[in-house]
Formats: sequence, structure tokens, C-alpha cells
Amino acid sequence: MNDTFRLGRIVGVRVGVNWTVLVVFTLLAYGLGAERLPQSYKGLHPVMYILGGLFTAAAFLASLLAHELAHAIVARRNGLTVEGITLWLLGGVARFEGEPESPGAELRIAGSGPLVSLLLGMLLAGASAVLLVAGMNGMVAGCIAWLAAINVVLALFNVIPAAPLDGGRLVHALLWRLSGDRTQATLRTALAGRGFGWIAMVAGFYLSLWTFSGLWLILIGWFLIAAASLEAGQARVQARLDGITIGRVMTPDPFTVPGSMTAAEFLREMLPRHRHTAYPLLEDGVVRGIVTAERIRGQEPGAPIGAVVEDAERTGAQTSLADLVPKLAHGRLLVFEGERLVGIVTPRDLARALERLPGPG
Repeated sequence: MNDTFRLGRIVGVRVGVNWTVLVVFTLLAYGLGAERLPQSYKGLHPVMYILGGLFTAAAFLASLLAHELAHAIVARRNGLTVEGITLWLLGGVARFEGEPESPGAELRIAGSGPLVSLLLGMLLAGASAVLLVAGMNGMVAGCIAWLAAINVVLALFNVIPAAPLDGGRLVHALLWRLSGDRTQATLRTALAGRGFGWIAMVAGFYLSLWTFSGLWLILIGWFLIAAASLEAGQARVQARLDGITIGRVMTPDPFTVPGSMTAAEFLREMLPRHRHTAYPLLEDGVVRGIVTAERIRGQEPGAPIGAVVEDAERTGAQTSLADLVPKLAHGRLLVFEGERLVGIVTPRDLARALERLPGPG
């Protein structure tokens, strides 16, 4: 899920928002400000209902962010690099580089989010109770009580034992520890995720005959099926690539281009001779990144191709290919021995490697 715009960094973690969050915010603010609050707390000025809906919807999104920040902070403490957090239509996603190194680390990372949501729910419920005891049985107490309930629901929903929910991660950690087989644990939790997704979709279709809320269940079910299927596919690919090093599948001694070369020179001299889609770029004898034929075609003829250089992940020839599959899905890898460039790996190289390998099972 890509960021539409970024909010900045919180405790060092980059936070972004997808445009679909506006849909969630609008629906919540309208449902609370135009329906729930006016029905429950009559006689207030309309502006109060609008403000109540807006602030409660914003607080709900903040609680989603707290849930994902918990995952990110604990992941970072367990040795993972956190790429960022994105809030979107169905909640939030914390993105990490790599995977937990042990079942214990995965257990801590997965459990942190629901735990924070549950604690928030309990704190908010306590605040609402204090206001009620003090005789402040008004809209503010009602909004806090709603937030308490929704955070408890969020915690309970996320511990459902189905991937990619946090509960699926918790079960995955348990199965991984018991069996010692990470791939089989992933396949089992992915199967549970698809099963729960189909149940959610069927229930959503049934409820949608009477209420609009059934559409949310359909969306959640669709997301779970798609995400769980993706995880299962990645697990099968990584199992097939286990033990294969980058050096075995890379394109060795790739052609390089100087950063001073113009777009016209590249298209006239380099592209017809080699017909690769990407080339490492050298400046002063140092590899600065890669340039792609697609981006160079969009440049003015006299522009230096160094203006469109892109960063590329670097790795060693003895690195396991299975560990780098997620990175290959987004681009190319440059392979080094010390400071010397010895190869490049593209998604096409990965596809060829898979074609040469025997099928799973």
C-alpha cells in the first residue's frame, strides 16, 4: 500500500497516509456527527455534533497509528529495519525489511499492536467511567466510550488466528517454534487467512442485503484472501530458492555507463548494442546507482543520463537469494565483491532461476 502523502516521522518512523483514509475519516465523521451523536445526545447545537464527529474520527485514526507504531518500535528493537507506516482504508501497515530471526521476535512484534490497542481501550474506558461518576454524562463521555469500545474491538479482531492479521503472526510464531519449519508455518496460517477471508465475504454478502456495513466485511474478506495468498506464494518461492546464492543467478560483469553520457548518445550507441533495461552508472570510477532505458527515453537529447540515476540495493555474491526476494520484487540488485561490481540481478534473473528449479514438493 503506497503513501499518497507523508505526515513526517514519529519516534524516527516515517508515517504516510493513503488517500483511502479520507474515505474512512469521512464515513466515520458523518456517521458519528450526523447520526449517532444527535440521536444519543439531543438538544445540542449542530456544530457540536460536527466537531464531536470530526474529533472522534481523528482520534480513531490516531489509535490505529499507535497500534502500528507499537509494531514498528518493537520490530526495530528486535533487529529489523522499519521502512515506514502507511494508514489506509482497512487500517494500517507497518513495513519492515526482512523477517524476524526467531519465533520469539515474531511473537513480540505481532503481539505489541493488539496489546497497545487493548491498553488504549482500557484507559479510555476508565476515563469515560470517571466522567460518568463525576456526573458528566454528556457527549464527550460518549465519544470517549465509543473510542474505548472500538479499540477493544480492534485488539480482538487483530488476534484472530489468520494471516496476515496479528493473530496469524502469533500462531505462525508458535507453529514455527514447535515444528522448526518456517515455510510450513507460513502456509498453514495463510490457509487459515484465506478461510477466514471467505467466511467474512460470505457473511458480508448476506448482511449487505439489509445493511451497508456488510460491504466492510466484504472488503476485509477480500483483503485477507489476497494478502494470505500473496504470503503463501512468497513462502513457496523462498522455499524453492533456499540454499541458492545471488552469485548463481546474477548477470555477471554488467555493462556500465558514465554519468556524463547524454540521453541521445545512450539511445544511439548503448541501447542498440546491448538492449538491457537497466545499467549501473559510474561517476569517477564509483558506482552511483542504476539508470533505466525507460527514464532515459523521457530526457532531453542533450541531458546527461546521470540526472536520472536511481539508488539500487547492494549485496554480496554469497548472499542467499531467498533473503532478497522481497527486494527484487521492487527493483534490481547490484552485486559486489568488496568495492568491485561483479554482477546485477533483476526480476527476470529470478524468474529464470525459478524456471530451472524443480517444482515444489
